[in-house]
Order: sequence, then C-alpha cells, then structure tokens
Amino acid sequence: MALAQLGSIVLIGAGNMGGAMLSGWLKNGVPGSSVTVIDPSPSEAMKLTIAEAGARHFAAPTNELAADILFLAVKPQLMDAVLPPLKPMVGAGTVVVSVAAGKTLSYLQGYLGDAAMVRAMPNTPAMIGRGVTGAYANPKVTEAQREAVQALLKVSGPVEWVASEADIDAVTAVSGSGPAYVFYLVECMAEAGRKAGLPADLAMRLARETVSGAGELLHQSPDDASKLRQNVTSPGGTTAAALSVLMAEDGMQPLFDKAIAAARKRAEELGS
Repeated sequence: MALAQLGSIVLIGAGNMGGAMLSGWLKNGVPGSSVTVIDPSPSEAMKLTIAEAGARHFAAPTNELAADILFLAVKPQLMDAVLPPLKPMVGAGTVVVSVAAGKTLSYLQGYLGDAAMVRAMPNTPAMIGRGVTGAYANPKVTEAQREAVQALLKVSGPVEWVASEADIDAVTAVSGSGPAYVFYLVECMAEAGRKAGLPADLAMRLARETVSGAGELLHQSPDDASKLRQNVTSPGGTTAAALSVLMAEDGMQPLFDKAIAAARKRAEELGS
C-alpha cells in the first residue's frame, strides 16, 4: 500500500521513537497534510520537521480530530494519563497501533473501546531505519488496515507478524531489548581486551567496530549466522579456542536462555 494513500494519521508522542517514525514516514511519501501530531513538548527540531512538512501539531487532543490510524508512541507509564482523551477520535474505521511495551490490547480497549488494534514492538535501531518490528493484529483489523500499518512500520525496517499477542512478550525479550545485549557485548569484549593488555580506548574501538562490521556483514550476506561463524573459524585456530569457551555447556547459550526468559517474564508482569 502506498504511504500517500493511508488516510488521516494521528501520532501520539513525538519523542525518540515517535519522532523517528514520523521522520521516516515523511521521507518515504506520507503527505504532511495527512498527519496530526499530539505532543505537549516536542523538541525544537521536531517542531521544525512538523512545520516544514505541513503537518498539524496540538499540545493536547481536540474534539474535532478523527483518525484512520491512531499511532500511540508514548512511554507505558504515561498511558493511563494519555489514553482517556483519545477515545472520541476512535471511530468504526480506525485502527489503533501501540508501540508501548507491556501494554496489552485488553488494556487499550479499556480506554479506547473494542476497536481494531495492532500491538507492535520495534527496537531502537528503528531510529536509523535499521530496526525490526514484531506485530500482532487483533481480529477486528481488516486486511487493508493491516497493509496500512505494515507500510508505516516498514519504514523503520522489517516487520514480523506473530500469531498471538502472547508472542509479543517474547519479541520484546529478543529484539525489543536486544540492542542492549549487543551494546553490552561490546562492553564485555572491550573490557576483556583491556585485561589482555590493550589500552582501554583502543580495546573499545576494536570491539565497537568489530560488532558493527559483523552486524553489517550479517545484514548483507545471504548466509545464516551459523554459516558465517563457521566461515571464520579455522580448526585449531584462535577463534575456535575462544568459541570452545563461549559454546561450552555453561557458556553463552544457557546465559542467553536465562536472560531472554527474565525479559519475557518482566514484559508479562508489565502487562498484568
């Protein structure tokens, strides 16, 4: 579906994630005239983006607003205050899209009614167009609405639809929180390099560029991760020596199993 044909879009929240999505929409063909942004205090840069695009901006919802797509991009802890005034703009043809972690569709329906809804979980690389988003649509979402939401989410990277809302908690644990795991990997590699005798700043540069370069190779290569790993692992070599530790029974896999389980449990708790 063409981004220029999505109807009226009301974006609630133009902070880091909401602002990044808005910028992506505008760059990819969403007419500014079809977008309304509701945010009490957008940054000066975001104000300029909104004005230059010809979009509308309100500090708070107004009664005359209606939305074909109501996009909720506010922090979960703000939802109780943000949602009540939005119900008048949710009509029979509205699809509500939420990117708030842990907030279930039943929670949203408590404020906005029994509407077509999509719960989505992007991650922070969406801010540079390299994210990935998991999404779940409730049964009220039509095929046309799903295509419209797909088009909006896709400007930030691939979109993966899941079969049940419960799967969104696992998506949150793997990809939603996942960038932090990668950043911590860089920290750990750099610290290990320092302990091996390298200057701390050099160890950090090496670790940072190695992880970002490996990520780009993974992005561009048709091979899966295990094949790429095998390609750089010579039998009896240095990489094999390191992997014998990382891939041991008490190595990275059980640690990641515990980490993902902890993140998923917390996502479930936030939604209860």
